[in-house]
Amino acid sequence: MTVTTGPDAIGRVITALATPFLPDGSLDLPGAAVLARHVIASGSDGLVLGGTTGESPTLRDTELWDLVGAVREAVPDGARITVGTGTNDTSRSAERTVRATEAGADGVLVVTPYYNRPSQAGLVAHFTAVASATDLPVLLYDIPSRTGREIDVDTLVTLSRVPNIIGVKDATGRADKTADVVLATRGAPGGFDVWSGSDEVNLPLLSVGAVGVVSVAAHLAGPEIAEMVAVHTTDPIRARELHLACMPLHRALFLEPNPGPLKAALRARGLPAGPVRLPLADTGADVSARVLDALSALEARRNP
Repeated sequence: MTVTTGPDAIGRVITALATPFLPDGSLDLPGAAVLARHVIASGSDGLVLGGTTGESPTLRDTELWDLVGAVREAVPDGARITVGTGTNDTSRSAERTVRATEAGADGVLVVTPYYNRPSQAGLVAHFTAVASATDLPVLLYDIPSRTGREIDVDTLVTLSRVPNIIGVKDATGRADKTADVVLATRGAPGGFDVWSGSDEVNLPLLSVGAVGVVSVAAHLAGPEIAEMVAVHTTDPIRARELHLACMPLHRALFLEPNPGPLKAALRARGLPAGPVRLPLADTGADVSARVLDALSALEARRNP
C-alpha cells in the first residue's frame, strides 16, 4: 500500500468546518459550499467535514454524505477534504470509513472512542481495524477532554507502524506530549506526523515538531494562521506576533461549547452558519459580544 503522508495528504492549514443549518435546523448545503469556498480563499488548504466543530454528534450519516458531495463540488482542485468517520463503535466507524472513501474523501479523521473508554490495547485494535477498511490516509484524533480516554505515547508508536495511519490531531493541549510523540515516532515506516488540534497552542506545537494545524479560528483568522504556519521556522518573531494577535479570538471562541461562539461570529460577518442543534444552545449576547470584540480587534490590526 502506497499512501500519501504528511501535509501533502490532508493539508497543512486545515479548517474544521462548521456545518451550516437553516433556521428550521435542516442542513444548508448551498451555505456549506459558500463557507467552504470562503475558508479555502482565506488560507486553508484542507477541510475537515463532520468533526466536532461540524456538530458530528447530531449530524446524520445521510447528511454527512450530502455535505461531502456539496463541498467536494464547491472547492477548487487541490483543496483536501478529510471526513470525520470515527465513532465509539468500531464496526460503524469502519463502515463510515468505507463510505467516505467511496464519496471521494482525501483522508479520514478517526476520534478516540468516547464514553466506553477502551484500554490502550482496545485503542490499538480499534484504530487498526478502521484503518484496514480504507487505503486513504487516516488521521487519529486525540481529544481526552471530550472522550475520557487519552492515547498514550506508546500506543501512538504502535499505531505509527500501520501504513496508512499518517499521524494524530493532538488536542491534548500539551506541548510536552507533542514533543514526546514527535521524538518517539521519528523514523516510523511511511512517516507519522502531528497536527495541532487546539488553536491556543498552535505555535507551541509547531515549535516542537507539529507539521500543521486543524483549526476552528481559521474560519475567521485564516490569513493570520496561514502566515504563522508558513513562517514559524524562518521568522519565529513574526510567527509569535501573529499567534499572540489571534489569542483573544482563540479564547473567546471557547467561552461556550464549540461551535456556538463560532457560529455567532460567522452570522455577524454574513457567512452561512445558522443555529446550533440541540442539545447545544446558541450563544448568548454577552459571549457573542466578547467574540465579536476579539474578532474586530484582529480585523482592525489586519486593516489599519
